[in-house]
Amino acid sequence: MAARIVRPVAASITTAAVLAGCASTTPDPQALLRQADQALGASSLQTLHYSARGTGATFGQAYQPGNDWPALNYASFTRTIDYGRAAMREDFARSRAEPTGGGALPLMGEGEQRASAFSLGEQAWTLAGATATPSLVSVDDRVHALWTTPHGAIKSAQQHGASTGTRSEGGVSHSTFSWRVPGRMEATAWVDAQGRITRIDSRMPHPVLGDAEFTTHYSDYRAFGPIHFPMQIRQTQDGRPIFALQVLQVQPNAPADIVLPDNVRSTTAERVLSEQVAPGVWFLFGGSHNSVAIEMSNHVVLVEAPLYEGRTAAVFAEVKKLLPGKPIRTVINSHHHFDHAGGLRAAVAAGASLVTSQQAKPYFERVLAQGSRVRPAAGAVRAPEVFGVQSRREFVDGERRFEVHEITGSVHAQGFLMVYLPKEKLLVEADAYTPAAPNTAPPAVPNGNHVNLVQNIERLGLQVERILPLHGRVVPIGELYTGIGRTRP
Repeated sequence: MAARIVRPVAASITTAAVLAGCASTTPDPQALLRQADQALGASSLQTLHYSARGTGATFGQAYQPGNDWPALNYASFTRTIDYGRAAMREDFARSRAEPTGGGALPLMGEGEQRASAFSLGEQAWTLAGATATPSLVSVDDRVHALWTTPHGAIKSAQQHGASTGTRSEGGVSHSTFSWRVPGRMEATAWVDAQGRITRIDSRMPHPVLGDAEFTTHYSDYRAFGPIHFPMQIRQTQDGRPIFALQVLQVQPNAPADIVLPDNVRSTTAERVLSEQVAPGVWFLFGGSHNSVAIEMSNHVVLVEAPLYEGRTAAVFAEVKKLLPGKPIRTVINSHHHFDHAGGLRAAVAAGASLVTSQQAKPYFERVLAQGSRVRPAAGAVRAPEVFGVQSRREFVDGERRFEVHEITGSVHAQGFLMVYLPKEKLLVEADAYTPAAPNTAPPAVPNGNHVNLVQNIERLGLQVERILPLHGRVVPIGELYTGIGRTRP
């Protein structure tokens, strides 16, 4: 039976405010949680569905290292949560609100991205059509999102134990309760005089930052049957906006049929496969992000350590199997976006030096030296050794020679690098070109990033025969030219 949609009415919460309004004493944890529970109806809520629209930003995809995340417009945003099963589904349709920056979205003015993301306990996955793709890197983020909803905060604090305190903002005192989900997150919720959660300061482990710190504001609470829910949600990370959502519809105790796909259930570790594409050069694939290993005389250079520690550890293990006795001494980072830099912390901890753009060098020197408070093992164990590339850098070791070039004029990122092996006529690049499925017809309008890559190849006079993309399959250079409506010269 479909759940009945409960229309909002103005909230009139009359819960006693003694605890939340008192700044001179520390509130009793159980009493404060009971007050918030009664005010918001958390105990009566098993599942929740809400829909919203508004603006946001693509976390970790800044155009320039250290700048704000690229702005987005959300035509739709929905979450379905099953608190008892620690499960969540998120569906959205979003488009770019500015022309530059990363993320798997169509370029400015060329449409929107629609996606569905799921989590259940310690598993996470995405869904495209009927295809479920495991996403181990997303578990922390989705656990954090679930337990920093107002009702989720109360339930999580009740489960994990809370301490209390008081804080003031704008001259208004709030009682607070703080709790930790071990190894996953820690948070402090601000409770106003009516028992409503108006703000949550939270922290979760992050592969690039060590810890990512968020502030989420909730306001304009309305009654929906047995619960109260905020109609305005704003979230920032280090003061940078992530969400500004207007809630449109709330369904308490709605159906939440979140089923763990069999292939996700069986995925407990990253899978890395390898293909030797030239003597001493291996293409490492088997997930959403690829890497390339280049054999030197007594060590290995790895192009790209993506996603998070788990992916990079699996890549390192595969290289060790391919080239026993030759350590990875250098990792080349294509650009600063978090999905392509998430394994750098693990690489640095394993003893590798980092080659990145000159623009990104100071950023990585700073963030990779930061530890993690939530998951201390995620902290870097030594200061990173970082080398910056300005325009071009050549690596020579006996017979092996390759070049690192900056991709200029891209709307995707500044400090955007690609690797060229002239003898092998191979080009390694990320995000400038991701090959379509075999036999896909070229788009009616050429992709601007693809056009830009061709312009850079021709500007530099690179004699490329094959592209080793850091997303997708190895392809001949002709596929790139065909995709932009040109014949290879």
